[in-house]
Amino acid sequence: MLRAFFITLSESKSLRALAERSAAGRRLSQRFVAGMEAEDVLAAAAAVNRLGQSVSMDNLGENVTNAEEARESVQLYHQLLEQIAARKLDANVSLKLTHMGLDVDPALATEITRDLVEHAARTKNFVRVDMEGSPYTQRTLDFVHALHAQPGNQGCVGAVIQAYMRRSEADIEKLLQHRIRIRLCKGAYKEPEDLAFQKKSEVDGNYVKLMKMLLKSGVYHGLATHDEAMIQAAIGFARSEKIAPDSFEFQMLYGIRRDLQQSLVKEGWRMRVYIPFGHEWYPYFMRRLAERPANALFVLRNLFR
Repeated sequence: MLRAFFITLSESKSLRALAERSAAGRRLSQRFVAGMEAEDVLAAAAAVNRLGQSVSMDNLGENVTNAEEARESVQLYHQLLEQIAARKLDANVSLKLTHMGLDVDPALATEITRDLVEHAARTKNFVRVDMEGSPYTQRTLDFVHALHAQPGNQGCVGAVIQAYMRRSEADIEKLLQHRIRIRLCKGAYKEPEDLAFQKKSEVDGNYVKLMKMLLKSGVYHGLATHDEAMIQAAIGFARSEKIAPDSFEFQMLYGIRRDLQQSLVKEGWRMRVYIPFGHEWYPYFMRRLAERPANALFVLRNLFR
C-alpha cells in the first residue's frame, strides 16, 4: 500500500512543482541527491572514490518537452565526461532517453545520445542507458542494441534490466548475445500484473535467476540492490562457481546503506554508487521512498537534526 502511495505521489505534477521550488523540499532530498549543480556531483564522486567505491552520475530529469531542453541535457553530460577525465575520477554516467528527447524527436535523441557514447568511447568511459516505465522498454533496448553495434562503441554503452518484468529473461538473453553490459535491479515503476511480478517473493526469485545468468556470462555486469538476501545470494553463487570478485560489481544508491557499501568493499567486492543530482529531483526521490518506505521515516527523523 505504501509503495503504491509513493508511486502515485511521484506522478503528481502539482506536488512536484511545489516540492522542487521549496527550500524544505530540497532539504528533504539531500539524503539521496548530491545537489543541484554539476560541481555538487563531481565533489560527491570524489568523496565516494576516496572510500574505494566507483560512481555513476545521473543528471535527474525525464520527458523533456522540446529539442532545446534535450540538447542542454546532453551538453551537461559531455561536460561531466570531460571533468571525469580531467579529475581522474572513477566514474561513468547514466541517462534516461526521455531526457534526451525520445518523446519529442526520436531522430534527435538518437543523434545526441550516439555522440555522447562516442565521447565516452574516446575517453575510455561508459554510458548507462537507464530503464523507464514499460511503454519505453522495447524502444530503450532497441536504442542500446543500435548504439552498441556502432564501430568503437562496444563495451561503452549498457542497459538496465528490471527483475520484476516478466520479459526480462528473454531481454537478457538477447543482450548477452552481443555482450552488452547490464545493470540488474528489481524495478521502481507501477506495472500491471500481466507485465510484471507483483509479489516480493516472485521478484526476488527472478532476480536470483537473472543474477546467475549474468555472473556466468563472462561480461562485466552490475547487481543493483540493497537487499542483503540478494547480495548474499550473489556472493554465495560467485564463490561456488569460482567467479572472481572483480568480474562484476554491486551497485547501490547514494545515501542508502552506506554501512553495507563500505563493508562489501572491505570484504573485497566491487561497489559502484549511483549519485543523482539536479533540480528535477522529485520523481526520483519519491520512487526511492516507494522502493523502501522505511526511508521515509529515516528522512523525517533526520530532517531537523
